[in-house]
Amino acid sequence: MFAGFSATSLQLDETTIFARVGGTGPPLLLLHGFPETHLMWRDIATALAPRFTVIAADLRGYGQSGCPISSADHSPYAKRAMAGDMVQVMKRLGFEQFMVAGHDRGGRVAYRLALDHPGKISKVAVLDVIPTAAAWDRADARLALSFWPWSLLAQPEPLPERLIGAAPDAIVDNAIVQWGSPAEMFSAEVRDAYVDALRDAVHVHAICEEYRAAATIDRELDAADQANGRSIECPLMALWSSEGGLENWYVEEGGSLAIWRKWADSVEGSPVQGGHFFPEEHPHQTAAALSKFFEDNRGNDASNRVL
Repeated sequence: MFAGFSATSLQLDETTIFARVGGTGPPLLLLHGFPETHLMWRDIATALAPRFTVIAADLRGYGQSGCPISSADHSPYAKRAMAGDMVQVMKRLGFEQFMVAGHDRGGRVAYRLALDHPGKISKVAVLDVIPTAAAWDRADARLALSFWPWSLLAQPEPLPERLIGAAPDAIVDNAIVQWGSPAEMFSAEVRDAYVDALRDAVHVHAICEEYRAAATIDRELDAADQANGRSIECPLMALWSSEGGLENWYVEEGGSLAIWRKWADSVEGSPVQGGHFFPEEHPHQTAAALSKFFEDNRGNDASNRVL
């Protein structure tokens, strides 16, 4: 996996971030979701490497990255803090401006990067997410029952930490199946790597803190941006599962693209075959969509938007 890529662990101001780096061309940062690590990009990264310098990083609190001590307001695990990590990572690697794609939790860091650091992000792709505040504002039984980490992992400690720590294999297996992906799509090696990543109590606590931040400070930051009229200035592409909630839940208001158009100036996107983990189920289709978007220099032209 990640043939031709190098591994690095970068010491930043607040933590260490692990990343794999490979390829040649414009810099493209890839950010993972839960319960995954940077490993989710293994096939996509190698497919994109001939055209981009690809950086696949573990978010703080995940995988092989560090776990800063949290606080009562969970701000060390806010997407703003995670986005700040990635600006430092890319600068250490020699990139002042870059493109970013994020799936699930990584998608939330990706759009926060675009909001907080507009001069550094030239394009952003968000995979199977809508903005955090928008998701909470529309939360109902569908979200609570389908994507249970939103509410369960945001509960006060130590309940969610103890539950994950007691059965990390059950967490990973349930997520894969319940979120619409066939278990056979994940090799034993990959599945075991995701389970092992949840065996460390310090990382599990950090992940729960990230979900607590999403339920509190991340919502507040999003709401403040909306109230102040801040929007994502660079082109944004949204991809989502053709079999998941984003395909059906928000149809009455125009779907996820209509929601993203309230947050970004230039929006395009489409569904991708598969469940929530479609980047791992269908990496070649996902890589092709990402490559086309990030290679297209006409992205600032409104005529290129998918309406």
